[in-house]
Order: sequence, then structure tokens, then C-alpha cells
Amino acid sequence: MFSALATGLGYGLLRQGWMLRSPAQVEVIGSRVINRDQVIQAAGLRFPEPLLSLHPRELAHTLTGKLPVEDVRVMRLMLPPRIRVELRDRTAVARAERSGPGGLEQGFVDRQGQWISTNQNLGLAVSEPLTLRILGWNERHSATLAQVLAQRERFGGRLRQVRFDPSGNLWLDTTDLGPLRLGPEDAQLKHRLTVAAHLSATLPAQLRGKRPQMVDLSDPDQPEITMPGLRSQDLPSPATATRPRGGQ
Repeated sequence: MFSALATGLGYGLLRQGWMLRSPAQVEVIGSRVINRDQVIQAAGLRFPEPLLSLHPRELAHTLTGKLPVEDVRVMRLMLPPRIRVELRDRTAVARAERSGPGGLEQGFVDRQGQWISTNQNLGLAVSEPLTLRILGWNERHSATLAQVLAQRERFGGRLRQVRFDPSGNLWLDTTDLGPLRLGPEDAQLKHRLTVAAHLSATLPAQLRGKRPQMVDLSDPDQPEITMPGLRSQDLPSPATATRPRGGQ
């Protein structure tokens, strides 16, 4: 009993000693746009705050949901008592629009396909001139959009537009291939993107510098091209897009 009492007393003393008594005990590093006051407000910290009552993983989850950041790490440090919050800013990679309660809403997306509002984007890093537009953004499209953004450099021409239409089809528009219909967001999306990049890199000489009216990749093993004077079988076989060298 004495041992339990001593343990409880010791814990109580430590708890009282390890206190956050002022904002100065909150360290914020890594962000060019988020300051200490914003972190404290988003985390809901009130001083004095027992250090041991703060759970780093839960606090990081809260901050990720409330701040325009890509990643958050939180650490409790005992000597001297403080918390350290490491932030990684989100980077806008494209302009975007979505349907909102008041009509079309303009914003941005990061490389993970997540929405960034116009207010959130103030002061955030921009990876390059934002020439890419995302139309019809919705939260459910984020994972698909992240796949497309990861593959954009594989296209011979600059990817200009990504569009999610009301019927559930994904469309791309590139300088080399024009409009590409990739079809539904299903298990074949990765294959369709591979075929699209393959066609962009291997189009016959008579297509170089010319934009088809449309390329339909909803069936990636039988792409259809709409262009006057050219039949779909004149395209290079998409099977070579995933076939290993040597024909094996």
C-alpha cells in the first residue's frame, strides 16, 4: 500500500512539474506559413496544460485536419517541459473547381489530390506555374487524382486538364493526345494510365504534332482514336506497354 501511495504521489508531482504554462513552451518548426498561435488555436490548448495529458498521435491527427499541412509530427519533451510540433506545408500543384452550396467553388489541390481552399492557399508553396486544372473535384476522387498526378510527367505533352464528369468517367486533356476518356475509376485505372503514356511516347510519325479529336481508353486493350483518315488499328499495340522486353 505504501508503495502504491508513493508511486501515485510521485506521478502527481511529476504531472504538476511537467506543465505547459505559456505559449513559449510550444515549439513549431518546418512551416513557412503556420505560426505558433495558429497551432495553439487549432490544437485547443489552454494554459496551464499538463504535459502528460497531451497525446502526440491524437494531437497530430487534430492538427492535420485543421491546418493546411501535408504532415504533422508532435513530440513531448520533458527537460525543459514543452511540446515540439513539426509541420510540412502542403504544396498546390493544380487549380481546381468543385460544386458547393453556392455554386462552383474555386480552389487548388495538392499532390495527394486533397482540396485546398483559396484561403488555405494564401502563402503556401507552389511547385510550379499552375497550368493544370482539375474539374469536378470531389473528396471521393482524391485517391484517383493522386494516381494521375503521380503519372503526369510520363505523358509526352503537358497535362492540361483532369475532369470527372457526372456519369463517373475520368477524362484527361494533354497537348499530344487531346482528350482522353479513361472511363470509370476502377481497378484498370493504373493500366489505362500506362497505356496512355505508352501511346504518347510511341505514336506513329504521321501523328506527331497533331491532336486527335479523342482517344477512348475505357477498354485499355482496344484503344479507339477519332481522327480523320486514321483507323484505330494504325495505332501501336498497347500490349507492348506492359510486355517485358524480349517478348516474354
